[in-house]
Order: sequence, then structure tokens, then C-alpha cells
Amino acid sequence: RDCLLSRGLGDVYKRQALTRWFGRTVLTIFGWQVVGSIPSIKRVLIIVAPHTSNWDFVFAMAAVLGLNLRVRWLGKHTIFKPGAVWFMRWLGGIPTNREQPEDIVQYVADLSNREDGVAIGLAPEGTRSKVSRWKTGFLRIAKLLDCPILLISLDFQGKQFIIGDLYHPTGDYETDLIAIKTYYGGFQAKYPEKF
Repeated sequence: RDCLLSRGLGDVYKRQALTRWFGRTVLTIFGWQVVGSIPSIKRVLIIVAPHTSNWDFVFAMAAVLGLNLRVRWLGKHTIFKPGAVWFMRWLGGIPTNREQPEDIVQYVADLSNREDGVAIGLAPEGTRSKVSRWKTGFLRIAKLLDCPILLISLDFQGKQFIIGDLYHPTGDYETDLIAIKTYYGGFQAKYPEKF
């Protein structure tokens, strides 16, 4: 069964205790801690930044498992390798093709309507490499879902997975991009030169 939100982000998914223990143990072994609390909300877009390494995914998934959250996340279709597709989908993964951004937005909207709520996670930069400008796809998804954006940070300096504020988009993509990028400027990526 998929990790799909149907009531609220604060609702837990019925995972095995061993799975929850595994997520918490991974964070503990690497010295990471979760800071903040999960809001109880029916429909939300979650963005996680800065995203500069494959370790970002490891720590984010460990937090999701450890907190026992019901979250779906968008990932580049190329990471859904044969033999591991079932595992990625079990974690809540939705493969996406960047060549068809409109399809991604519509798929998420349909999913939310079908399930009467959804929590979708993604990296707003869309890549681990440095980009001069973030794409607006995540803002379009939030607009279509008519939902706030939960700002989550991976701060490698303090080894913290920080559950931040809910950001309510203004509808002006440029204003929203500036505000969100400014917020994330206060956190250290694993490779700061890529952020």
C-alpha cells in the first residue's frame, strides 16, 4: 500500500514498528535530529532544500520513516531503477519526467482529488547541481491544489531535519520564489557551492 495522505499530514501511516525504528536509527547513527512539529493539514506541498547530494534523500526518507508520515514525493524517473521500483514506490515515490512538467502537475491534482487530500514532497531546485533559477513547477502544484507549502530544511551544519513554517503562496511566482529562496539561505547544504 502506498504512503498516501487521506486525512491529514499529522496522521501516521501504519508501518511496522521495525520500519519506524530503522528510520530513527539511521538518523541517530549519523547524529541527525528532527526539529519542529508536523502540522495537521489535509492538503500540503512539502519542499525540502537545500538539495545538493544523494545524502539528502537518505536523511529525508529516514525522517519520514522515523516520524511515520504519510507522504508521497516526486523524483526523477531515472532513479526508479529496475529491481528497485517497488521499493521506491513503497517509500511513496512518484516517478516524474521533467520533459513533461504539465503532466506532473495534473497527475498530482488528480491524485489529490481522488484521495481527498495529499501530502507531496519534492526538492524545489529540481536537481543536485547549482541552478541560477528555480523552476516554478512546485508553485503551480500548490496553486492547483490550493494548499500551503511546508518548508523543510536539511541543515548539514547542525545535522538537523527542520520542519519549518507553512508558506502561503501569494500567486506572484517571482515574489514567492524570492521569499522561499531567502528562507532557505539560512541553512547549510552538504555542498554549499552547489546551492
